[in-house]
Amino acid sequence: MVDWTETYRPTTLSEVRGNDKARDALKEWAETWDEHGEAVVLHGSPGVGKTSAAHALANDMGWPVLEMNASDARTADEIERFAGRAASNTTLGSERQLVILDEADNLHHHKDRGGAAAMTRLVKEATQPIVLIANDYYEMSSGLRSACRDIEFRDISSRSIVPVLRDICRREDVTFEESVLETIADRNRGDLRGAIKDLQSRVKDGAVLAEATEGERDRTEDIFTFLDAVLKEESAEEALQTAYNVDETPDDLLLWIEDKVPKVYEGAELADAYEHLADADVWLGRVRATQNYTYWRYATDNVAAGVASVRRSERGGWTRYGGAPYRSSRDSTRDYVAERIAKTAGVSTGTARREIVPYLAAMTHHCKNRELTVRMTARYELEAEHVAFVTGSGKTTNKVQGIVEEAEERREVEAVEHSGGAFAAVEGSAAEAESGEDDDGDDAGGTLADFGATDGTAAETDEGTANDGDDEAAESDDGQAGLSDFM
Repeated sequence: MVDWTETYRPTTLSEVRGNDKARDALKEWAETWDEHGEAVVLHGSPGVGKTSAAHALANDMGWPVLEMNASDARTADEIERFAGRAASNTTLGSERQLVILDEADNLHHHKDRGGAAAMTRLVKEATQPIVLIANDYYEMSSGLRSACRDIEFRDISSRSIVPVLRDICRREDVTFEESVLETIADRNRGDLRGAIKDLQSRVKDGAVLAEATEGERDRTEDIFTFLDAVLKEESAEEALQTAYNVDETPDDLLLWIEDKVPKVYEGAELADAYEHLADADVWLGRVRATQNYTYWRYATDNVAAGVASVRRSERGGWTRYGGAPYRSSRDSTRDYVAERIAKTAGVSTGTARREIVPYLAAMTHHCKNRELTVRMTARYELEAEHVAFVTGSGKTTNKVQGIVEEAEERREVEAVEHSGGAFAAVEGSAAEAESGEDDDGDDAGGTLADFGATDGTAAETDEGTANDGDDEAAESDDGQAGLSDFM
């Protein structure tokens, strides 16, 4: 089935709906680029038309597009190669080409290994117009933000979404009821792309169904929608439901509300809100002490429903919440662990933080299951502070230090075993150079000891004791579940 979001993607800026001010600002930026030479960041919630607007602009200006996704290129080397292509690829019949970097807010923290700094250099030295696209503007580094002009794309109102859905239905020769289109628009609350996907999922036998089909999409809210819901707009029950749709843990939600509530509440409201936040912190402390993550629900109740319930009146208008709240070293450690797991498991950082880290914490609590803790440490390449965070043990204890050392040895041995004999060949060449004798290949098997194997493991490898992997697998079947069993 053809994806309607692609079929009906705007081809010119005039077709971009619901963000006229942002659209006009983007057009003005492009038409005057020769004068200012700045890069621009288009930021706003998912599905509001940022990427579509960038491509529509390129069509209007007659600029070829060179595009990269930050999820696919996070290192400095990858960014530099991309920059080289952007600078040299000017032979496409146009003096200008539009360089688009999507998901630019992914270039941050431990993920990028220099990618954010390299991208900052790229936008400062650019010889071509560059558009960066971000869902969360404040997840970008401050240096990268300050090097670019910014244009915010706001959530699209339901009254702007409905005409788009109506037009698609007519062009697809699909019958519909206006009230159903309004329901779809309201349900997606500003996300035009999501509304089109939901419309397509409801079409059956040439008509739009009044009831949602099984395949209809659940929408993930962004953090600023959550802040508005709790602090300004929604009832306690509605705010709690919004909290469930945010891709953040209760710890994160507490940090955000605690930091931003003084921007909206004051006096008795603020005091009452902090009472609920204090209760939430107590529940989160119990989670850390017991590894019982069912307590998360009580923390979320207080952060979302509790804080919303003390609001005396609804607030309108727009609030400048500012950037992400200050994060302690513990928060940074947690983020790093989640990012390592996400990269290895092929899931989002939010999923790793919410769903995988709690399982790891429960299964390795206080390192009681040493074998599983070593496997976890080796697989995700964790250091002592990360192991201590997950297991709840002290990072300076002999137990944690021993686990980290054993995990490092395992990684080294596995690197040799999966090298196809590369390390052995190097060692053999060195021995040959010293002895002046021809290498007949007989000594290659004895070199593993220099790469982390201990207690005679290397010497035994060629004798058949490399079957340790089979024994380990058998042990896994006997109750020591490998990490792959719950990834």
